[in-house]
Amino acid sequence: MKRYAAEFMGTFWLVFGGCGSAVLAAGVPLGIGYAGVSLAFGLTVLTGAYAFGHISGAHFNPAVSIGLFAVGRFGKKDLLPYIAAQVLGGIAAGGVLYLVASSAAGFDLANGFASNGYGTHSPGGYSLVSALITEVVLTALFLVIILGATDAKAPAGFAPIAIGLCLTLIHLVSIPVTNTSVNPARSTAVALFVGDWAVEQLWLFWLAPIAGGVIGALIYKFIRQ
Repeated sequence: MKRYAAEFMGTFWLVFGGCGSAVLAAGVPLGIGYAGVSLAFGLTVLTGAYAFGHISGAHFNPAVSIGLFAVGRFGKKDLLPYIAAQVLGGIAAGGVLYLVASSAAGFDLANGFASNGYGTHSPGGYSLVSALITEVVLTALFLVIILGATDAKAPAGFAPIAIGLCLTLIHLVSIPVTNTSVNPARSTAVALFVGDWAVEQLWLFWLAPIAGGVIGALIYKFIRQ
């Protein structure tokens, strides 16, 4: 239960810190913009990994858990409980963020509430195919970095820095395309509050990150061997 609680809290922190920066601080005058949101997501993973990594491994992401399971770095019995804890942690953070954001004048869920999307709901108007490719490729590379940084032969103690900076870079690349998911729990956390199109398009932000996570894990396993 300690590990599941750590995954819940770590995912809560990722969603509240990352999506919170997008909802509360990105669009205001002198706001932080795409670069600031990208850095916020990276910092949540970096700090969360240092806080909870020694307890649960700091996955905070179903795609990461499934990718690690695919290459034997994570046990089957914990897979579904981890995913449940991550999704529930994300939804809890989405709920808290909604309570904060909805008190502001002019708040409107129709603006997206940091949801992921494609087509008319992509920040840059990118198609479903572009969104699919982006999410698969970037999640695959994310898993390569995670597995490499946490390898027994990697320098000890620096993995959270590499992983956090990787997630920052991923957001810098893909916010214009999909608003960046690479994490089904993060996508679900805000889509449920928006409903409508966000829930209709949510399937992509489960399918693509999970496929990318497995592909990336297998790529690293091949390179490592």
